[in-house]
Amino acid sequence: MTEYILASASPRRLELLRQIGIEPFVVPSECDEDVTGISDPEGIVKELSKRKAESVYNNLSVKAGTVVIGADTLVYCKGEILGKPKDERDAARMISLIADGTHTVTTGVTIIKTDNSGLHNTTETFAETSYVTVYPMSRPEIEEYIRTGEPMDKAGAYAIQGIFSKFIKRIEGDYTNIVGLPLGRLYRFLKM
Repeated sequence: MTEYILASASPRRLELLRQIGIEPFVVPSECDEDVTGISDPEGIVKELSKRKAESVYNNLSVKAGTVVIGADTLVYCKGEILGKPKDERDAARMISLIADGTHTVTTGVTIIKTDNSGLHNTTETFAETSYVTVYPMSRPEIEEYIRTGEPMDKAGAYAIQGIFSKFIKRIEGDYTNIVGLPLGRLYRFLKM
Protein backbone atom coordinates (compact mmCIF):
# COMPACT_ATOMS: atom_id res chain seq x y z
CA MET A 1 0.00 0.00 0.00
CA THR A 2 1.31 3.42 -0.95
CA GLU A 3 1.94 5.95 1.77
CA TYR A 4 1.57 9.56 0.66
CA ILE A 5 3.44 12.37 2.37
CA LEU A 6 2.66 16.03 1.75
CA ALA A 7 5.79 18.13 2.28
CA SER A 8 3.71 21.22 3.07
CA ALA A 9 1.78 22.68 6.00
CA SER A 10 -0.79 24.21 3.63
CA PRO A 11 -4.34 23.29 4.70
CA ARG A 12 -5.45 24.10 1.15
CA ARG A 13 -3.10 21.53 -0.40
CA LEU A 14 -4.20 18.94 2.14
CA GLU A 15 -7.85 19.56 1.31
CA LEU A 16 -7.15 19.34 -2.43
CA LEU A 17 -5.46 15.94 -2.03
CA ARG A 18 -8.39 14.72 0.05
CA GLN A 19 -10.73 15.77 -2.77
CA ILE A 20 -9.09 13.18 -5.03
CA GLY A 21 -9.05 10.44 -2.41
CA ILE A 22 -5.53 10.83 -1.08
CA GLU A 23 -5.11 11.06 2.69
CA PRO A 24 -1.47 12.02 3.14
CA PHE A 25 0.68 12.35 6.20
CA VAL A 26 1.64 16.01 6.55
CA VAL A 27 5.35 16.57 7.10
CA PRO A 28 6.19 20.24 6.49
CA SER A 29 9.57 20.86 4.94
CA GLU A 30 12.02 23.05 6.76
CA CYS A 31 14.31 23.64 3.79
CA ASP A 32 15.91 26.94 2.83
CA GLU A 33 13.55 28.89 0.56
CA ASP A 34 16.03 31.52 -0.63
CA VAL A 35 16.53 31.10 -4.36
CA THR A 36 19.39 32.87 -6.11
CA GLY A 37 20.35 32.65 -9.75
CA ILE A 38 16.79 31.89 -10.90
CA SER A 39 14.49 34.75 -11.83
CA ASP A 40 11.62 33.19 -13.78
CA PRO A 41 8.56 32.10 -11.75
CA GLU A 42 8.49 28.58 -13.22
CA GLY A 43 12.15 27.97 -12.41
CA ILE A 44 11.71 29.26 -8.86
CA VAL A 45 8.68 27.12 -7.99
CA LYS A 46 10.21 24.01 -9.55
CA GLU A 47 13.39 24.49 -7.54
CA LEU A 48 11.50 25.13 -4.29
CA SER A 49 9.12 22.19 -4.76
CA LYS A 50 12.13 19.94 -5.37
CA ARG A 51 13.93 21.20 -2.27
CA LYS A 52 10.83 20.66 -0.14
CA ALA A 53 10.17 17.13 -1.42
CA GLU A 54 13.83 16.09 -1.16
CA SER A 55 14.19 17.55 2.34
CA VAL A 56 11.26 15.49 3.64
CA TYR A 57 12.20 12.38 1.64
CA ASN A 58 15.80 12.40 2.88
CA ASN A 59 14.60 12.49 6.50
CA LEU A 60 12.27 9.49 6.19
CA SER A 61 13.31 6.43 8.15
CA VAL A 62 11.26 4.09 5.92
CA LYS A 63 11.16 4.94 2.23
CA ALA A 64 9.64 1.79 0.66
CA GLY A 65 6.26 2.35 -1.01
CA THR A 66 6.34 6.08 -0.28
CA VAL A 67 5.27 9.03 -2.42
CA VAL A 68 6.41 12.47 -1.29
CA ILE A 69 4.70 15.51 -2.80
CA GLY A 70 6.38 18.90 -2.54
CA ALA A 71 4.84 22.09 -3.92
CA ASP A 72 5.40 25.81 -4.07
CA THR A 73 3.12 28.51 -5.51
CA LEU A 74 3.82 32.09 -6.44
CA VAL A 75 1.95 34.97 -7.97
CA TYR A 76 3.60 37.10 -10.65
CA CYS A 77 2.29 40.51 -11.68
CA LYS A 78 3.83 43.40 -13.60
CA GLY A 79 7.35 42.03 -13.28
CA GLU A 80 7.10 41.36 -9.54
CA ILE A 81 6.91 38.10 -7.65
CA LEU A 82 4.26 38.36 -4.96
CA GLY A 83 4.86 36.04 -2.03
CA LYS A 84 3.02 36.08 1.28
CA PRO A 85 2.51 39.63 2.58
CA LYS A 86 4.69 40.81 5.46
CA ASP A 87 1.89 42.83 7.00
CA GLU A 88 -1.45 44.48 6.18
CA ARG A 89 0.20 47.37 4.35
CA ASP A 90 2.09 44.92 2.11
CA ALA A 91 -1.14 42.97 1.51
CA ALA A 92 -2.92 46.17 0.44
CA ARG A 93 -0.05 47.00 -1.92
CA MET A 94 -0.27 43.55 -3.52
CA ILE A 95 -4.05 43.68 -3.92
CA SER A 96 -3.76 47.15 -5.48
CA LEU A 97 -1.20 45.74 -7.92
CA ILE A 98 -3.35 42.80 -9.10
CA ALA A 99 -6.68 44.69 -9.15
CA ASP A 100 -8.02 45.63 -12.60
CA GLY A 101 -5.61 43.38 -14.48
CA THR A 102 -4.34 39.90 -15.18
CA HIS A 103 -1.60 38.09 -13.28
CA THR A 104 -0.18 34.58 -13.31
CA VAL A 105 -0.19 31.93 -10.61
CA THR A 106 2.48 29.27 -11.02
CA THR A 107 2.79 26.14 -8.92
CA GLY A 108 5.80 23.85 -9.00
CA VAL A 109 5.28 20.23 -7.96
CA THR A 110 7.85 17.54 -7.24
CA ILE A 111 6.84 13.92 -6.73
CA ILE A 112 9.32 11.40 -5.35
CA LYS A 113 8.09 7.79 -5.62
CA THR A 114 9.87 4.83 -4.08
CA ASP A 115 9.00 1.28 -5.04
CA ASN A 116 7.94 -1.31 -2.46
CA SER A 117 11.49 -2.62 -2.11
CA GLY A 118 12.72 0.84 -1.16
CA LEU A 119 15.62 0.49 -3.60
CA HIS A 120 14.41 2.47 -6.60
CA ASN A 121 12.89 5.90 -6.69
CA THR A 122 11.77 8.25 -9.42
CA THR A 123 11.47 11.99 -9.24
CA GLU A 124 9.21 14.11 -11.43
CA THR A 125 9.11 17.91 -11.30
CA PHE A 126 6.74 20.12 -13.27
CA ALA A 127 5.15 23.56 -13.15
CA GLU A 128 1.65 24.70 -14.01
CA THR A 129 0.63 28.30 -14.77
CA SER A 130 -2.87 29.78 -14.63
CA TYR A 131 -4.01 33.30 -15.50
CA VAL A 132 -6.29 35.26 -13.19
CA THR A 133 -8.03 38.50 -14.14
CA VAL A 134 -9.31 40.65 -11.28
CA TYR A 135 -12.03 43.30 -11.51
CA PRO A 136 -11.19 46.87 -10.51
CA MET A 137 -11.31 47.33 -6.72
CA SER A 138 -11.90 50.51 -4.77
CA ARG A 139 -9.69 51.49 -1.86
CA PRO A 140 -12.50 50.73 0.63
CA GLU A 141 -12.99 47.28 -0.94
CA ILE A 142 -9.27 46.54 -0.60
CA GLU A 143 -9.23 47.74 3.03
CA GLU A 144 -12.35 45.71 3.85
CA TYR A 145 -10.78 42.59 2.35
CA ILE A 146 -7.53 43.10 4.29
CA ARG A 147 -9.52 43.39 7.54
CA THR A 148 -10.89 39.86 7.01
CA GLY A 149 -7.39 38.50 7.66
CA GLU A 150 -7.74 36.12 4.71
CA PRO A 151 -4.83 37.49 2.66
CA MET A 152 -2.17 37.26 5.35
CA ASP A 153 -0.78 33.77 4.68
CA LYS A 154 -1.42 33.57 0.94
CA ALA A 155 0.88 34.16 -2.02
CA GLY A 156 -0.31 37.33 -3.75
CA ALA A 157 -2.35 38.24 -0.65
CA TYR A 158 -5.56 36.53 -1.70
CA ALA A 159 -7.45 33.23 -1.58
CA ILE A 160 -9.35 32.57 -4.79
CA GLN A 161 -11.54 30.02 -3.02
CA GLY A 162 -12.47 32.48 -0.29
CA ILE A 163 -13.95 35.94 0.05
CA PHE A 164 -11.75 37.25 -2.76
CA SER A 165 -13.70 35.15 -5.28
CA LYS A 166 -16.18 38.03 -5.67
CA PHE A 167 -13.43 40.08 -7.33
CA ILE A 168 -12.44 37.45 -9.92
CA LYS A 169 -13.37 38.36 -13.47
CA ARG A 170 -11.84 35.42 -15.36
CA ILE A 171 -9.61 32.39 -14.93
CA GLU A 172 -7.63 30.73 -17.69
CA GLY A 173 -6.10 27.41 -16.74
CA ASP A 174 -6.39 25.04 -13.81
CA TYR A 175 -8.42 26.45 -10.91
CA THR A 176 -6.89 24.01 -8.39
CA ASN A 177 -3.46 25.27 -9.44
CA ILE A 178 -4.46 28.71 -8.19
CA VAL A 179 -5.57 27.20 -4.87
CA GLY A 180 -2.14 25.56 -4.53
CA LEU A 181 -1.93 22.18 -6.30
CA PRO A 182 -2.80 21.39 -9.96
CA LEU A 183 -4.78 18.21 -9.29
CA GLY A 184 -5.35 16.99 -12.85
CA ARG A 185 -1.70 17.08 -13.79
CA LEU A 186 -0.61 15.77 -10.38
CA TYR A 187 -2.95 12.79 -10.71
CA ARG A 188 -1.50 11.95 -14.15
CA PHE A 189 2.00 11.82 -12.65
CA LEU A 190 0.85 9.73 -9.71
CA LYS A 191 -0.64 7.15 -12.12
CA MET A 192 2.67 6.72 -14.00
